[in-house]
Amino acid sequence: MNVLRTFLVRAGYAVVLLTAVLVLNFSLMHLAPGDVADTISQSMGGADQELLDQIRADYGLDQPFLVQLGRYVGGVLQADLGFSFFYNEPVTKLILERLPATLLLVFSAQILALIVGVVLGVISAQKPNGIASYLVTFTALFGYSAPVFWTGILLLIAFSLQIPIFPVAGMRDVTVDGNFWVEAADIARHLVLPMITLASVFLALYSRLARASMMEVLGSDYVRTAKAKGLSPREVVYKHALKNAVSPVITLAGLQFSAVISGAVLVEAVFSWPGLGTLAFQSIIARDTPTILGILFFSALVVIVGNLLTDLALRLVDPRVGGRK
Repeated sequence: MNVLRTFLVRAGYAVVLLTAVLVLNFSLMHLAPGDVADTISQSMGGADQELLDQIRADYGLDQPFLVQLGRYVGGVLQADLGFSFFYNEPVTKLILERLPATLLLVFSAQILALIVGVVLGVISAQKPNGIASYLVTFTALFGYSAPVFWTGILLLIAFSLQIPIFPVAGMRDVTVDGNFWVEAADIARHLVLPMITLASVFLALYSRLARASMMEVLGSDYVRTAKAKGLSPREVVYKHALKNAVSPVITLAGLQFSAVISGAVLVEAVFSWPGLGTLAFQSIIARDTPTILGILFFSALVVIVGNLLTDLALRLVDPRVGGRK
């Protein structure tokens, strides 16, 4: 009941926060210079004021700000994110079409960073002054300091051009035709480099945090008691210490989810990955306001829900959180 009550309270806060994000994003886009009429005019080579006014009237951009805001919020409440000026399709359809590619990239990179980061952190924590610890520290500093697009370009040059192991760009090869497993293998080959690129920054964070947390837990009283009972080092680390040491890493992973999504924009641009990042980039260039707002709203929704689920997962993993017994 305590977890359920916490979930309902946090869900209420999430709705309020999401509404504030929705209004703020719309307001900022409304204040930004230029609109779809300017974009259409540029594509036509120019247009007079009468034509510009007609375009704005057709898209409802001549209405007062509050009227436009009210219509947009009402549409969102009905799961209608508007109509794309540039793609000439509903924004919801565009997002749903690109969403699987972005989710595949984000979750695979997050899982890779978590697993490898925790493993490296645990290994280095057992011998803080050993070679493994220094290698983890070096990897963390390199991964955290290197811009994600720079890492992507290096991997692209190394393993797509110099050593052609992985594809250069895209999500699948149009010439590949086969059953489900053949197509899945093709997508996996395209996924390797973007996944490693996106995971590199977060791998550094998780490994360093896991190392520090594990070192702190290994010095606690209950771990010393477990050692005194004659348990093997493996049992002490993986059955007693790891469960508590991994809690801060889970918390950081949830808080960093928004950073993973924003980093995916740059990674998708480097590798031409057909996800929401590429859609956002193209929409910004085209000044496609409804699509930009839809992507921002959806990204905020994912981040807020991700943080909510992270908090619940942390309460289930660590009984000390929230006063649970």
